[in-house]
Amino acid sequence: MPRDRLLKLGAIATLAGAYSGMLGVGGGGLIVPLLIFWLGYEERAATGTSLLAIIAIALMAAIGQGLYGNVDLDYGVLIGIPAVAGVIAGTTLQQRVPRRALSLGLATLMIALAIELVVR
Repeated sequence: MPRDRLLKLGAIATLAGAYSGMLGVGGGGLIVPLLIFWLGYEERAATGTSLLAIIAIALMAAIGQGLYGNVDLDYGVLIGIPAVAGVIAGTTLQQRVPRRALSLGLATLMIALAIELVVR
């Protein structure tokens, strides 16, 4: 792998880890767009790569936040269990949606989230 690509992946990983630890975000909101725009990944490959990376990021962030007493295990399970059904449905749908629609959906979500954060 070329050195500049490896450095970019390292920067993406470091940013995603920092954002996950601080804000609970980093996957779809950070890794996916950076993989697409910075490294030229296709949306589906960026999503899959991000999801694999999130396993380690989420585990370490949850452990770190747990050490500070910031983890509510009951709510985490209540959110996590039904989210599995959403993951299955979303992954299945993603394979059927045209690439352009995925790009527009991601862009729309990011704009809506940015507006919501600014308005708050």
